Amino acid sequence: MPRREHEDAEAEYVEQYLGEYASVTSIVKEALPFELIAVIGGIVSGIILSGMTNELEMIPGLIVIIPGIMGLRGNISSTLGSRLGSAIHMGLITKIDFKNRELTNNIIGSLLLTILISIFLGFLGHFVSVLLGFGSAGLLKLILISLLSGFFSGLILSFISVYLSIGAFRFGFDPDNVVTPSIATIGDIISVAMIFVFARLVLLI
Repeated sequence: MPRREHEDAEAEYVEQYLGEYASVTSIVKEALPFELIAVIGGIVSGIILSGMTNELEMIPGLIVIIPGIMGLRGNISSTLGSRLGSAIHMGLITKIDFKNRELTNNIIGSLLLTILISIFLGFLGHFVSVLLGFGSAGLLKLILISLLSGFFSGLILSFISVYLSIGAFRFGFDPDNVVTPSIATIGDIISVAMIFVFARLVLLI
C-alpha cells in the first residue's frame, strides 16, 4: 500500500475510533450504570455513618474531620484512577506489573499525598473544633484517626484503582468513564468503614 493511502486509512481509523470513543451514546452507556451505583454507594456510606453515634459522642471533633477524610479519599483516589487511565491510553501501562515504574510511581505518590494531607487534616480538625467551641478529643487522637483511616483506605483503593482501570480497558470500556465514579463510591464506603474501625481502636487507647 502506498504511503499516502496508508496514512489516509490510518487517519480514517483514528477518526472512527475517536468518534465512537467520544460519542454521547458511548459516554452515557458506559457511565450511567456506574453513576447509579455511586448513588447507592453514597446511601450505604450514610447508613454506616449513622451507626457511629457513640463514636461521634465520645470523640469530640470527629464529626469535623469525617467530611475531610471522605473528600480526601475520593479526590486522591479518583485522580489516581484518571492518571492510570491516561497512562493506559498512551500505552505506558499495559498490564498489572508492579515493576512498571509508571504504575508504582502513581501508587506511591498517591499514598504519600494521603499521609501528608491526613496529618494536616488531623491538625486542622483539632484546632477548628477548639476555636469553634465544639471541643476536641485531643490532637493526637484526631491525627491518628485521620492518618490511619486515610492511609489504609488509600492503600486498598490504590490496588482497586489499578485492577479496575486495566480490567475496564481490557473489556473495551473507557477507564475514564468507569474508574472515577466507581472509586468515588467505593472510596466513600471504605473511608467510612475505616473511620469506624480506627475510631473504635482509638477509644481503647
